[in-house]
Amino acid sequence: MMNHMQSDARARLLQRINEVSFAVNDILLYLDTHPCCEEALAFYKEQACQRKKLMTEYARNYGPLTVDDALETDGNTWKWMEQPFPWEKEGGCR
Repeated sequence: MMNHMQSDARARLLQRINEVSFAVNDILLYLDTHPCCEEALAFYKEQACQRKKLMTEYARNYGPLTVDDALETDGNTWKWMEQPFPWEKEGGCR
């Protein structure tokens, strides 16, 4: 069971992943209509790299959010199914 500090850290990391993911998705929409914008492309690359780092950090500390990050948890690719999903309350239906 996680203590309150761990729970807060997990929530902050998940919030940061959501923010960066939004930025990645948003800039991809912009690039659909402005494919030659070097500034937008640089921003996309920066945010995509940041998202990958955050997802790796989350996977190593709390378990992967997607199957793509499953290898970040000691190579046990199905471990991601053994944890509560981010939207499930701790001690909920599992």
